[in-house]
Amino acid sequence: MGEKNGSQMDRRGTFDDIAEAQPNSAVESLFFNSVPMTSGCNVQSFRVFVATWNVGGKTPHSGLNLDDFLQVDGQSDIYILGFQEIVPLNAGNVLVIEDNEPAGRWLTLINKSLNKSHSVSSRRIRSAPSFSNSLFFQKPSLKKISNNFRTESKRRLKMCNCTPELELERKYNKEFCFPCQQSNNVTVSEDDFSSEEDEDGPSNLEMTGISTPSSTTQMKFSLVASKQMVGIFVTVWMRKELVQHVGHLRITSISRGIMGYLGNKGCISVSMSFHRTSFCFVCSHLASGEKEGDELRRNLDVIEILKNTQFPKICRTPGSSVPEKILDHGRVIWLGDLNYRIALSYLDTRKLLEQNDWDALFDKDQLKIEKDAGRVFKGWQEGKIYFAPTYKYSYNSDTYAGDCIKTKNKRRTPAWCDRILWHGTGIQQLSYIRGESRFSDHRPVCAMFSVDVEVNKGSSRRKLSGSNMKVGIEELWPLTSRW
Repeated sequence: MGEKNGSQMDRRGTFDDIAEAQPNSAVESLFFNSVPMTSGCNVQSFRVFVATWNVGGKTPHSGLNLDDFLQVDGQSDIYILGFQEIVPLNAGNVLVIEDNEPAGRWLTLINKSLNKSHSVSSRRIRSAPSFSNSLFFQKPSLKKISNNFRTESKRRLKMCNCTPELELERKYNKEFCFPCQQSNNVTVSEDDFSSEEDEDGPSNLEMTGISTPSSTTQMKFSLVASKQMVGIFVTVWMRKELVQHVGHLRITSISRGIMGYLGNKGCISVSMSFHRTSFCFVCSHLASGEKEGDELRRNLDVIEILKNTQFPKICRTPGSSVPEKILDHGRVIWLGDLNYRIALSYLDTRKLLEQNDWDALFDKDQLKIEKDAGRVFKGWQEGKIYFAPTYKYSYNSDTYAGDCIKTKNKRRTPAWCDRILWHGTGIQQLSYIRGESRFSDHRPVCAMFSVDVEVNKGSSRRKLSGSNMKVGIEELWPLTSRW
């Protein structure tokens, strides 16, 4: 990844700043004022790493190192990674056929970083660009590629885990998915129990240049979910030993692009239960533009996504309440290129940037203004921002693109387009930073959370304490790291 100029402290903020914004009382409340426990359950804490990155329509090369981006340090239990513009948003990709090859390459690079310490050997795939660009060459589907990074089948992850008995049975019975179907604990479609193999033979996968693990037995992290909608791509990874506690996996998407129907803008939402707690992850790319009033279009996107996202009913366990709407979930995280801009002129914005006056800039942030006014994301939370605006940069440069453009109507004012918010109790943000990769015209944004989860009594799990949490933050986000 590229080097950067300027002060690391200026761009990303200090941990003293973060500590001041997260007092000890707030940390302690994570453990004493979290989710109410149901009978037979304990509350345990898990670390969840969340990142969003608009990659500007560029396909990653095989040498792109994601170690710093993913903060591979052994601390995280779950990774929620959202990308925007993984393909160019041209008519071919929006109207004709979805290109899954870039998504496959991102999965390969993520797997390489998360599982590198376990020396998982990979099938070395040859590249054949002359075929991959051909209309007659059938590229592998994302489903086919994703299956190579799973330690448990997707159809098993859709199963019900509403009772401890079912969870224990699933743990010891590798064929759990079939008894579950027979006992009517879940509504199952024909596709859920179709073969894991599809029409993409090994030769097709090999011709793309995508590298896949030859074995999943030594993998430390397993792919849980992946979904693409045109340029939006979301992927969820989890420690392999935790995957057995995932159930009710459902994925849905909402298109909010051209004419309000096409997938160049919109969101992908992932719903799942983990132990006894429901999670929802929303990865979005909202309406663009920095003209006055464009923020109202973004507000409308959020409102329509919350209103229209509906997860299918899959559980028939008596007394269970599997969420069907985003806000019905106990823990919700929204990430993406939300596209909210700074309501200042380019020159005024640049002046405050040069002074590192984040507070004055943030007061003019459209998302803050709209949220404070109650027009969007009411009841949601976002961490304090101590980093420079993440958009728009010149490619392979630390210079904002507007510095090189003299035409006013083509110049983009720097903005915090890329954001991470959350909703619900039992969520504590430990850090909120940006990365410094020059790969795209956006900088990636990352957050680490400690999330409370209800688990059945008898499950063993480490629990963070207030006394060691600050040490954990410092270990996770070293100020000397460079992206």
